Amino acid sequence: MLKGLGSLGDMAGMMKKAQEMQAKMAEMQEGLENIEVTGESGAGLVKATATAKGVLTGLDIDPSIFDPNEKEVVEDLILAAIKDAQAKASEKAQDEMGKLTEGLGLPPGMKLPF
Repeated sequence: MLKGLGSLGDMAGMMKKAQEMQAKMAEMQEGLENIEVTGESGAGLVKATATAKGVLTGLDIDPSIFDPNEKEVVEDLILAAIKDAQAKASEKAQDEMGKLTEGLGLPPGMKLPF
């Protein structure tokens, strides 16, 4: 179609690919809201659930840890579970982005969006 235009034809192809990638990225971002990960601490006594976008959606605390004398331990376990869930959410988001950018010929580990 654009053979006679030389590099302009290449540019049109690149623009089309960029638009396709943008649409796929938007779709992936929406998908991250539906993927859930669970972080744990205290050998599973505290579990935090988050979306792959890092939004905390749930917290499950085993009742056995509710000892008034152990308040600080419980708080630490809760924070650790939330941090674990957020780390897993970030990792999952990067994995999903890697799937999207696999065929683009970008260097491994390149973070998008720029």
